[in-house]
Amino acid sequence: MADKPLSKRLISLDFFRGLTIIGMIIVNTPGAYQYTFAPLKHAEWNGATPTDYVFPFFIFIVGVSIVLAYTKYLSKGRERGAMVPKIIKRSLIIFGLGLFLNVFPEFDFANIRIPGVLQRIAIVFFACALLFLYTSRRTQWWLGGALLVGYWLMIVLIPHPGEGLSLAEPGKNIAAWIDSTFIPGRLYQGTWDPEGILSTLPAIATGMTGMIAGYLIVSDRTREQKVVGLMVGGFVAFVLGNVWNWFFPINKHLWTSSYVLHTSGLASMVLGACYYWIDVLGKSNGTFAGVVFGTNAITAYVISGILPIVTHSDWLGDESLRSLFMNGGVSAGINPFVVSLLWALFFCFLCYIPVYFLYKNKIFIKV
Repeated sequence: MADKPLSKRLISLDFFRGLTIIGMIIVNTPGAYQYTFAPLKHAEWNGATPTDYVFPFFIFIVGVSIVLAYTKYLSKGRERGAMVPKIIKRSLIIFGLGLFLNVFPEFDFANIRIPGVLQRIAIVFFACALLFLYTSRRTQWWLGGALLVGYWLMIVLIPHPGEGLSLAEPGKNIAAWIDSTFIPGRLYQGTWDPEGILSTLPAIATGMTGMIAGYLIVSDRTREQKVVGLMVGGFVAFVLGNVWNWFFPINKHLWTSSYVLHTSGLASMVLGACYYWIDVLGKSNGTFAGVVFGTNAITAYVISGILPIVTHSDWLGDESLRSLFMNGGVSAGINPFVVSLLWALFFCFLCYIPVYFLYKNKIFIKV
C-alpha cells in the first residue's frame, strides 16, 4: 500500500498531543505534593498510574508526527540527506531546552542534571527520524523488537556490580549502575535516573510504535479502516504488555519492555478514538483547548518550567502565590487534596494564556 501525505492537518493528533501536555503540567505542579490524589502520582516502583501514561504518550506522538511530517517532505521531492541537518538542529535545541530547565533559575552548573524529559524526547526524535529516513519498515519492526527483548534480557540477567539484582527495589539493576558510572553531574534519584542511558533504548522503541501508527494513518486505507487498525493494534499491544508484565514488571522508572507495549497500546487506542471522533465524524466541540496546547506543545512545556519562578517564589512577601492559594483554600474549609488539584488546574490555565495568544496569532514555534 502506498503512503501519501495527508491533505490537511490531523486535528485529532494535535488534540491528543495537547491533552498530553495538559496532563504533564497538571501532574508536575500540584499545590502541595503531600496533598496529591493517588492517580496524579507516579507509581513508587512497579506498576503504573494514569500519571505514568503521560510521558510515553508524548513519545508515541513523536513517532506518529515523524511519519506524518517526513512523508510530506519526501512527497515534495526533498532529499533525505538535506533533512538530516535540520533533524540534528532540532534535536540539539530540544535537548538544550531540557538542560536549561534543569538549571533554571539557580544556574548551578556544578550540580547540573544532564538527563531529563526534553532530553529524552530529543534523543527519541533524532533516532526515530533517522530510522524513518534510512531504514525499511521491516528493519524498524525487527529493531524495535530487538530493543525490547534485548533490554529485557539485560535487566533480568545482568546484576548491578555493587548492588546485585532485584526488580522489586530501585537501584539494584544494571541500568542504575550505568547511570551512576557514566552520567556526570546530578542524578534525579541520587544513584540512578529515570531518564538514564539504558532506559532510553526502550523509549526509542516507544517512538517506533508511534511510527507504526503513523504508517497506518498515511496509508491508502479508508479512514474507518485506520480507526479499526489503531484500536485493534493498540488492544493487542496492550494485552501483550500486560502478559509480559508477569515476567518483566510494568515500570516507568526503568521504562520496561512491558511498559512500552502497555502504554503504546493505550496510546494507539486513545489516538484511534480521537481520530474517529474528530477527523472521521467531524466533532470538534470541547477540543479547542487541547488543540491550542497541541500546536505549541514544547513551548507550553517550557513555559510550565519557567512560570514557577513567578508562582512558587515569595516575591509577594512571606508566601508564594502557590502557598497563598493553598492556605486560603484550606482556611476556607476545602479539602487540601482538592485545593492542591485546583492549583494545578489554575497553573495550567496560566500556561494556556500565552499559548492561546500564539495560536490566535497563528504563531507556531517549531523547535
